[in-house]
Amino acid sequence: MMFLRRVTSKLKPMPRSRLFSSDNGPDLSEVIAELNQEMEFVFGEPPASSPAGSSNNQTMAQESHLVMNDITKKETFSGLTHIGSKGEAQMVDISSKEITKRVAVASCKVILGQKVFDLVLANQMEKGDVLGVAKLAGVCGAKQTSNLIPLCHNINLSHVHLDLKLNPRDLSVEIKGQAASTGKTGVEMEALTAVTIAGLTVYDMCKAASKDILITGIRLEHKSGGKSGEWSRKV
Repeated sequence: MMFLRRVTSKLKPMPRSRLFSSDNGPDLSEVIAELNQEMEFVFGEPPASSPAGSSNNQTMAQESHLVMNDITKKETFSGLTHIGSKGEAQMVDISSKEITKRVAVASCKVILGQKVFDLVLANQMEKGDVLGVAKLAGVCGAKQTSNLIPLCHNINLSHVHLDLKLNPRDLSVEIKGQAASTGKTGVEMEALTAVTIAGLTVYDMCKAASKDILITGIRLEHKSGGKSGEWSRKV
């Protein structure tokens, strides 16, 4: 409010006889300079002195915004190894990594329901041995991981093992799979693919008896080797 009053006082109309006179009165440039100082004090930055100056300031602000956006993108994607600096998908270059022994363990559960559980337990499913076929399917699945997951490396597996157990408490098949390799990248995806394919095979073997079968809890349980070292899921 005080600022507006001061501006008004500066802009009081002058007599017509003095409008074009530079004598006995403040020079117009001095008045404008003083008002600019007042505006700088109130708004924190000097006003643009000309349309060109305003355009230059706007251009600089846009360039600064673009630079900050570029920096933000790089910081956002820096922790994701399968994403490039511009957000595009990419296969990770592992040529510089050390060769170490790598092991991963994954698990999942297939909820069967009472009817299907009893049939599997008695080995009376029309398609045959549910657990035996699912175990073999899991091994085959682990070996096909790089064909199923686009950015996975094609690695040489030294060992794949699956364990399938019937659990009468929740009428399920508990599946645990382990994958191992000696190389430059981990085998987490191989272990996860193994238990997932095994679970899908259980569903395929039993779907004629029930459509209510549920595959759930697909997760990594443990991994070792590589730069990140050993990790285990906390119960």
